[in-house]
Amino acid sequence: MSEAATPAALGYRMPAEWEPHAATWLAWPHARGDWPGKFETVPWVFAEVVRHLLAGERVRILVDDARMQRRAGDLLRRAGVGRARVEFFRVPTDRSWMRDSCPQFVRRDDGDVGLVGWRFNGWAKYGNHRRDARVGDALARLLGRRRWQPAVPDGRRPRPVVLEGGAVDVNGRGTVLATEECLLSRVQARNPGVRRDAIERLLGAYLGVRKVLWLGRGIAGDDTHGHVDDVARFVDERTVVIAEERDPSDPNYEPLRDNRARLARMTDQDGRRLRVVPLPMPSPVIFAGQRLPASYANFYVANAAVLVPTFNDARDREALAVLAGLFPSRPVIGIHAVDLVLGLGTLHCLTQQEPA
Repeated sequence: MSEAATPAALGYRMPAEWEPHAATWLAWPHARGDWPGKFETVPWVFAEVVRHLLAGERVRILVDDARMQRRAGDLLRRAGVGRARVEFFRVPTDRSWMRDSCPQFVRRDDGDVGLVGWRFNGWAKYGNHRRDARVGDALARLLGRRRWQPAVPDGRRPRPVVLEGGAVDVNGRGTVLATEECLLSRVQARNPGVRRDAIERLLGAYLGVRKVLWLGRGIAGDDTHGHVDDVARFVDERTVVIAEERDPSDPNYEPLRDNRARLARMTDQDGRRLRVVPLPMPSPVIFAGQRLPASYANFYVANAAVLVPTFNDARDREALAVLAGLFPSRPVIGIHAVDLVLGLGTLHCLTQQEPA
């Protein structure tokens, strides 16, 4: 695609998460293997998320078929969730992590909304991702929206660019957060041979950003190779919360300290210093000997609430208080995520916002 035809060249940008939503997209949970021995509780967590989302926006849910739609609808009814603004779409998925398999929405100032469909390859880890990889095509057809598919030259044929939504976080004004571990490391197989400057040009052309703030590594237990949405998040145009580990013996201590030091030296797209606010990490969450990616930074900013994963931890209250101070116009609501995180993701991972 020529630069003249990219979303940014046509006036589109990816809005910040706190800008108004038309809807939040979810995929109803069904991959039992993602939550071994705990799956039965996960749909109830989804129902709780839907209940809070409906206070301010529509909720659009992908289901595999009519049977799954009936089961989801029945559970929502039993959970006391109103259905007036819940819409189901029969689009089969492999998993329920819509932050990564769903296309990203971009918006133009005249209100037109389009889709950016990066290639999804199962986080360069899981082979069973073919249905998730087709979600972008399906939504473009269902919504009748224009869709762009970023690619780089590769011999005679362009090579689609791999990127998941959890790998980036934007302030809506031209700056994006990302980690080198996720997008630049040679260890994982997203875009071999694609250099830092090319990634920056792609993010600019397709998400409408002018500056990439590169952090280092993600958190222990994260199987996405360092998604930034467990590490650092914009909460307004110039304020970033950064996950902070206070125990020097924890494997997260040094990487998160390095990320905070980097942010302290960084500026936004206009050269203004960032305000950096520490957000505590919970105590390690371990299941069957495996460290899980528990992080309060995986919160989701909805129209009428900020939903924050909690872990039955002494620091839950502190994390909620920090975020409440940063979002004074929205209630900050904790969602119990000890079972949910067994699937190696929490609230931000399972949601994708569609701008109004």
